[in-house]
Amino acid sequence: MYDKLFPPKKVSLSNGKVVLQKRSRTPLILIVLIIAIIVSMKFTGFSFSVLFTNISSFFTIIGQMIPPNWSYLPKLWSALMDTIKMSLLGSLIGAIVALPFAVLASSNIIKSKTVVIIFKVILSLLRTLPTLVSALIATFVFGLGPMAGMVAIFLFTVSYVGKLLYEAIENVNMGAFEAMESIGMTRIQAFRYAVMPQVLPGYLSQSLFCFEGNVRYAAILGYVGAGGVGLLINEDIGWRDYPSVGMIILALVVTVFIIERVSEHFRKKLI
Repeated sequence: MYDKLFPPKKVSLSNGKVVLQKRSRTPLILIVLIIAIIVSMKFTGFSFSVLFTNISSFFTIIGQMIPPNWSYLPKLWSALMDTIKMSLLGSLIGAIVALPFAVLASSNIIKSKTVVIIFKVILSLLRTLPTLVSALIATFVFGLGPMAGMVAIFLFTVSYVGKLLYEAIENVNMGAFEAMESIGMTRIQAFRYAVMPQVLPGYLSQSLFCFEGNVRYAAILGYVGAGGVGLLINEDIGWRDYPSVGMIILALVVTVFIIERVSEHFRKKLI
């Protein structure tokens, strides 16, 4: 069907022969994408007219946030510290727990296929669980506050770092590992001295990058009662106190920027 709509092009060679050159698949891909966009717009009720009509309201709210309410800063510090603390603690514990999970999910280190499959399934299930949903569940188990947010961030970090780490372990050069086993070392010892040095820089870099993202995610966990600045944002938006929301966003942007710069400095040292 495609070849009938877009027939092959005849190309003459220098020796007088004529060959058929296949048409590019680009037109077909563009047609499929256009159809997919149109169908998606129909299902979601997307409307350009509504978008352009209401977009001015967005900039109106942004305008009301400027200038921010500087007197709100003393009230903000405690919630901001809660956000940073639950992000740091959740990321740190999650990255530590992700290491044994990744090892147990690595098919080149663990001989038991059952164990490998179980831990790969666990990491996969944790990745499919949205952070907001896990935070909501945690609020029922641990109550409202930063503890619930820390648990949600911990679960996300385990799944994220664990997945990247076990893929890195499965792609390492196993020559040194096998050599150390052949001289009488246990698999744990061989992993410690042959595999870990190869994956350690990437593991630390991924953990730092995950911490950067967790600070941003923690800001919205307050919407389900998990504490931090998200709780203040939800409260102030409800009261239409946009100058205070502007102060929260400004403080959060500055905090995330500083953390990213520090994290980037250390990640460059690890590469």
